[in-house]
Amino acid sequence: MEPSLVPPTAISVLLLLLLLLTPAAAWRPWPHLAKSNASDDALVADSKKYEGSSEFVHLKYHMGPVLTANITVHIIWYGTWQRNQKKIIREFINSVSAPHSKSPSVSGWWRTVQLYTDQTGANISSTVRLGEEKNDRFYSHGKSLTRMSIQSVIKSAVTAKSRPLPINARNGLYLLLTSDDVYVENFCGQVCGFHYFTFPSIVGYTLPYAWIGNSEKLCPGVCAYPFAVPSYIPGLKPMKSPNGDVGVDGMISVIAHEVAELASNPLVNAWYAGGDPIAPVEIADLCEGIYGTGGGGSYTGQLMDGHDGATYNMNGIRRRYLVQWVWNHVVNYCTGPNALDQ
Repeated sequence: MEPSLVPPTAISVLLLLLLLLTPAAAWRPWPHLAKSNASDDALVADSKKYEGSSEFVHLKYHMGPVLTANITVHIIWYGTWQRNQKKIIREFINSVSAPHSKSPSVSGWWRTVQLYTDQTGANISSTVRLGEEKNDRFYSHGKSLTRMSIQSVIKSAVTAKSRPLPINARNGLYLLLTSDDVYVENFCGQVCGFHYFTFPSIVGYTLPYAWIGNSEKLCPGVCAYPFAVPSYIPGLKPMKSPNGDVGVDGMISVIAHEVAELASNPLVNAWYAGGDPIAPVEIADLCEGIYGTGGGGSYTGQLMDGHDGATYNMNGIRRRYLVQWVWNHVVNYCTGPNALDQ
């Protein structure tokens, strides 16, 4: 079973209404640091951090598709981006399935994601590659986006008269990355990124997508932690980011989080825990805030320090990154390539 191109239907209209009412698959990396509302608290309670094996996590497969074909990540750069910022993110995506990176590697992290299968027993693809890119440097939909206008930005990118992004519903993922001067609905207060799929009634196609924002100007202490810390926690010093850009280094783990969940739950009907498909607890949600052995609560776990003092836990092709772990359903706990006990 694969994502397909479908015409507008009553179902898509219903899903549109549901999306307006409730965030589908939203995430912030440090819920214990941010001020939350009651619905957020309920979600956090359902996605407790378990590094050790836990009988309390009931991750289930709901028979929907996962991305078993080679995955192509198409990027929409919305707003103003520096050349080096783009390089950091591009190199991370290219590192996801790079086989010869120094251990512990981003590709080693992806091998946990690959363990997830569809109803035929086919695993998530080992190949993730960077696809086409689209620049929207003139803020075509403004500097304040709603969840619905995000879909309109994607529509503009795939229907542009000049160099539109390719339509790839079978194995394409679409990342909308907003610059540090763009506010998105619920950004900072509730989420740092989220994923869902586009509605045919808006975009014309069903395409798995994710939005991630650069929080450096708006809320680095929430969305770029631990490279920035909240002002309401005195005495806590930020760690040095591995690529010298607090906002973008903070985005990397959110991008990883969303790509892992897009691969394992692209249409929000495959792998997740809990009984609510509109607010599923997914394979990365289960490991929020865990970056190394011993992680949980407000502790990141054991990380590595470079000769320059930067903090990271994984190596890419040429760069270092800090990437959150994901849930391993085979052993029933969070795992990562930098675990001390493997």
